[in-house]
Amino acid sequence: MYVGPGDVLHLIKSGKARTRGDIQEETGMSRMTVAQRVDALLGAGLIREAGADRASGGRRPTQLAFNLQHSCILAATVETTSSTVALTDLGGEILAVDHLDLAVSDGPEKVLSAITHAGRQLLKKTKTAPSKISGVGISIPGPVDPHTLRPSQPPIMPGWDAYPVADFLHDAFSAPVLVENDANAMAAGEYSAGFPHTASLCLVKVSTGIGTGLVINGHVYQGVDGGAGDIGHIRLPAFSELQCQCGSFGCLAAGASGGAIARKLTNMGIPAASGRDVQRHLMAGDVEAMRLTHEAGRRLGEVMATVVCLFNPAVLLIAGDLASSSLIGGIRETLYPMSLPRATRNLDVRLATLGEDAGIRGMSWLLVNHVFSAPAINSRLAA
Repeated sequence: MYVGPGDVLHLIKSGKARTRGDIQEETGMSRMTVAQRVDALLGAGLIREAGADRASGGRRPTQLAFNLQHSCILAATVETTSSTVALTDLGGEILAVDHLDLAVSDGPEKVLSAITHAGRQLLKKTKTAPSKISGVGISIPGPVDPHTLRPSQPPIMPGWDAYPVADFLHDAFSAPVLVENDANAMAAGEYSAGFPHTASLCLVKVSTGIGTGLVINGHVYQGVDGGAGDIGHIRLPAFSELQCQCGSFGCLAAGASGGAIARKLTNMGIPAASGRDVQRHLMAGDVEAMRLTHEAGRRLGEVMATVVCLFNPAVLLIAGDLASSSLIGGIRETLYPMSLPRATRNLDVRLATLGEDAGIRGMSWLLVNHVFSAPAINSRLAA
């Protein structure tokens, strides 16, 4: 089987090989062939020599590492009421960031134009040449068709359905583009930063809407057309009289999302327009906000019991504007009693840790895996 420089890079990136000897042992290639592959990667600036490894006798072998400064990633996250644009290195470290005050309801052209402008300003600020951008990634609060990279009937994104997001950004930056659902991006970010050896991770994002991101064996699971994890539109009898933004009645999001709680608080005389406003009330210790969030967690736990029994994840992370002790406490109250004991005996349920950075880190990680995959590098260096 042919082992190209891209395959060697994968071994180095994954930590399976740290020296030329490791590569030879992993691949069975001759010392001369290994040297050729390594020299090609060094010449392209994709790897660097990083000191000497421990020696078992004789001269210590030189360590090899993925060059995180080879180029940069431009990543953006679109939320319902704001967006974030950041420049990262190839390890996901944020080099520069800008926060934009614009709503997803402003439409794709206005939002993407603002993101493009902010991205160019970050390049100027960091004195980064546009040619140093290896890829552009953007997450959006709705389903994304993995084949076309276009939004697929997003309930809370008027005007975005089937919009050519990737084409817009490719025209602006002349770089490969990935478009992903926000919960998937956050799951990827949390996975890469804190759980890289976990076989299965599930992240539930509860903000103005509700969504779930699934990472299985290091890959985001999107479903046949990008609809995997869209639990916000599972119907619950308790919410049968509530109409969701998708037009249906009884959806989980209609009664347990940040948007739903915001409406309930407003009706009680506590102004709130979005999940972000609910978060502020939670942080201020508002009793009604905590009570309603706890109850929303109980309803969410009912749905997650099915997800956990079906998916049997090792880690369940709670993220988004409503991620709090009130929410996770409510989830646990119904999740465990309604799940099979064997489905939860090894389940680690906790709050996510990256906060607003999760989506940026996730898009950066996904792009690096895409742009620097073994087939992509083999093709690039062969050309």
